[in-house]
Order: sequence, then C-alpha cells, then structure tokens
Amino acid sequence: MTTSADAVTAGSPALAPPMPTRPAARPDLELEPESFGSRVLVGLFVAVPLLALLAAIPLAWIWHLLSWQDIVLTVVFYEITGNGIAMGFHRYFTHGSFKATRPFKIALAIAGSLAVEGPVLVWVADHRRHHKYSDAEGDPHSPWRFGTSWKALTKGLVFAHVGWLFGLDRTNQEKFVPDWLADRDIRMVSRHFTALTTASLLAPALIGGLWTWSWQGALTAFFWASLVRVAFLHHVTWSINSICHTFGKEEFDVRDKSRNVNWLAILSFGESWHNLHHADPTCARHGVLKGQIDIAARCIWLAEKLGWVYDVRWPDEARLTGRRTAGRTRRLGSMTRRVISSARSGAGRLP
Repeated sequence: MTTSADAVTAGSPALAPPMPTRPAARPDLELEPESFGSRVLVGLFVAVPLLALLAAIPLAWIWHLLSWQDIVLTVVFYEITGNGIAMGFHRYFTHGSFKATRPFKIALAIAGSLAVEGPVLVWVADHRRHHKYSDAEGDPHSPWRFGTSWKALTKGLVFAHVGWLFGLDRTNQEKFVPDWLADRDIRMVSRHFTALTTASLLAPALIGGLWTWSWQGALTAFFWASLVRVAFLHHVTWSINSICHTFGKEEFDVRDKSRNVNWLAILSFGESWHNLHHADPTCARHGVLKGQIDIAARCIWLAEKLGWVYDVRWPDEARLTGRRTAGRTRRLGSMTRRVISSARSGAGRLP
C-alpha cells in the first residue's frame, strides 16, 4: 500500500540537479573609498615638488645654486625612475610586453616605486582600468570626461593631468591585478612604497653631501635631484594622460583619442608615442615608425641582449600594417619583425 507522499513522488518528474552558478563579477572599484589622509598625502606629493620646480629657475640663475654634481645626480635619478615607470610599471607590469628574470623584475618594481607615483599594485590597477574604458565612462583619467566643448575640454585636461589623483575612487586590485597580487615579491615591494619614497628623496642628498663633502651639496642635491626631479617626472607622466589623449597625430586606428606627441618622446622615454600603444598595447616598442625615438624600447632591447628579459613582444609588421590609418605610409623602424617573401628566402620572419 502506498502513501499519499509516495503517490506524489511517483507521479512527479525527476528533479534536475541545480545548475552551477557563475561567480559574481568583481566590481571595478573598491567598496571603501579613498581616505581623507591619503588624499592629503597626494596633495603634499603634488604640491611640494611642484613648488620646487617653480623655484628652480631663480635659484639656478640668480643665486647660482646649481652645480655639475646636481646635474649629474638629477639626470641619473631621472633616468632610473623614468625608466622604472616606462619600462617597468607600464610595459612590463601592466601589459606584459616581455618576461623578466626574478632579480630584474624586483629591480623594475623598485625603480618605478622610486618615481613616487604610487605603489606598483595601485599604479598597474589604475592603468589597466584606463585601458579597459579608454576615453569612455569608467576611464579614471580621460580628458574627455566632461564633454567636447572648449570649456569642458579645458576642465577635462586639468582633471586628466592631476585632478583625478584626488578622487575618492580606488581601483579594485583583486579584479585588475590578480596576477601580481599572487606574486610575493611584488606584494612586498608595493607594501614598502613609503620606505622607497623616503629613500628616493633622501638618497640624492646623501650622495650629494658625500660627493661635495658639504651641507650645501646635500641641500642642493635634495632640491634638484629629489624635489625638482620628482615634480618634472610627475608632470611628464601625467602629460601622457592629458596631452596625449587630446593633441597630436593619429597614425594607427584606435577606438579612443590616443595620439602621438613627438616633443614629449625623449622626456617620457618613448611613452608619448601613445597612439600606437593603444592600437597594440602589449607591443614592447611604442615608437614603431622610422625615426621615432623610444628610449624604453632600446633599454628593453639591451636587457634582452644581457639575458635579463625574454619573450619580448617586438612590433610585428603583418599585424601593424593592417592598423595604419588611411594615407599613412611612413615605414616601420628597427626591432620590427618583418615578413619576408617566401620566394626570396623561404623563411617566415626575421627578428
């Protein structure tokens, strides 16, 4: 004899197993906004070096407070930290344009941190978010944020250059940099950003004082190779966000407003060849056309020869040719992997 419950079970179709649920997508931004204290620190790191930069000319020419030792220290620290950003934070950590040995990976993370532009994990997360939404809603620093009129664009340029640094938004690192969050070396370097900032500011003063064996040598080295150097590099880097998304030439088809600005190329280590970068973000060389100087790419080339980096993503002629804007015929430059006619060599590509 069956019970009523048995009858219901017997007459019911078999229950299907529950469908697996997909994990919820991580939000772009952290739930906790940027703290007031953090924004105050950003303000100090923006304002103090900028004031030093503004005072540089009268100090140099009126009071003669610039020695050849100061020039050497400023150039050396600018080269190390600028390449730390261009070659390290940007082309390696953000876009994976090449692979690096462990010692060189750590060296790049430290060099970029010495630029005082933020911890490596924060910098890379922000920049990856920029590429995901470039010049559209969600881009952390687009100059087109407020519209296309001259007033809106003027406001946007100021925002893209420096204003965005004071926003409340914090990019979600678990979404945008899970690869580097899993790297113990990079987590450690990122965590010690404050100590590296202190070292970046005090090392020139220490070297300058020992070099000249004087307090004046320490003070002028601190002024030029610390404050002025940091401020100048900051504004060059921020110009890629503002100027290179507003003015310049479009030589490759892109979905955003990225442009090439030639007069910034040397100061930015090749970062201002920004139009190509957005057309082919993982390419290790940004100034791919003949005559375009790209210091960071040349340093990557040298590091490859020394065995410090490998699997470099050099420009590919077949890939880039199809991305040229109409009417652009300027030849691709060095480091390009070129397609060779099979009738001539039977080979596929040359490095």
